[in-house]
Amino acid sequence: MTNDAGLSHQMPPGHPEQIARLDHVNRALSAPEFDGLDRRPSPMAEESDLLLAHPASHVSAIRNAAPDTGFAALDPDTSMSPGTWEAALRGVGGCLAAVDAVLAGEAKNAFVATRPPGHHAEKARAMGFCLFGNVAIAAKHALERHGLSRVAIVDFDVHHGNGTQDLLWDEPRTLFISSHQMPLYPGTGAAHERGAHGNVINAPLSPGTDGVTMRSVYGSRLLRRVEEFEPELLLISAGFDAHEDDPLANLNWSTEDFAWLTRELCKVADATCAGRVVSSLEGGYNLDALAASVAVHVAGLMEA
Repeated sequence: MTNDAGLSHQMPPGHPEQIARLDHVNRALSAPEFDGLDRRPSPMAEESDLLLAHPASHVSAIRNAAPDTGFAALDPDTSMSPGTWEAALRGVGGCLAAVDAVLAGEAKNAFVATRPPGHHAEKARAMGFCLFGNVAIAAKHALERHGLSRVAIVDFDVHHGNGTQDLLWDEPRTLFISSHQMPLYPGTGAAHERGAHGNVINAPLSPGTDGVTMRSVYGSRLLRRVEEFEPELLLISAGFDAHEDDPLANLNWSTEDFAWLTRELCKVADATCAGRVVSSLEGGYNLDALAASVAVHVAGLMEA
């Protein structure tokens, strides 16, 4: 799913969550090896879709904050420009359309190339560059509208997915797994944060953690927990800021580590939910590392 409206979502000058991120992703996915991709534009979500996870007060607050010109600051890290509202709705809409396509059998898996990201948006709080919980809303869409019983979410962004955790804390039909650097923004994601039904698994990683350790953590524990949950759909919050070249954090994963993790997640999906995977872009702020990592991630989905 592509979201050209994301190219109109501006952040203040010098902000790391910049339009160039989506430009680099789009260029990487325009290489000849991706000619076979089924590329679909992301539709606009309805406000009723947002209400699957957010209260109406939050939706109206974001809508009313949208500026006609310039920027509107929602918090010290998160701003809106005149193009942000549409970009945010198409980000959610792309995730929902991808779920619809995968569950209808039109595609085995899907990647949603979008911005703004979503995994920091809490029930009634925009933060960390995020306005709405794209992946959490997609999970609720699969549960409430498609009648699924179990949806798993794996978030490998370097920052803890506090928003997804908040939105799904009381949802026993979901399993939320997050690996992330700690200490680091937003300061949540300790191992003792387990969700109201033991449905949250946090795997904090120390600064400097490399791909060897990451593979051990996933291979020995996290992937097995997904298998044990037996999801009917696997959602991925695909942040690539754990890359060794990323400027906002201190993990040392390589591009090939993201390729490995993608392959392993697809193997788990093959074993549990007929390979049904929907992945949505989150972070990644070194432009070249982001482009290369997205390329191997999408190549892994295509291979699966």
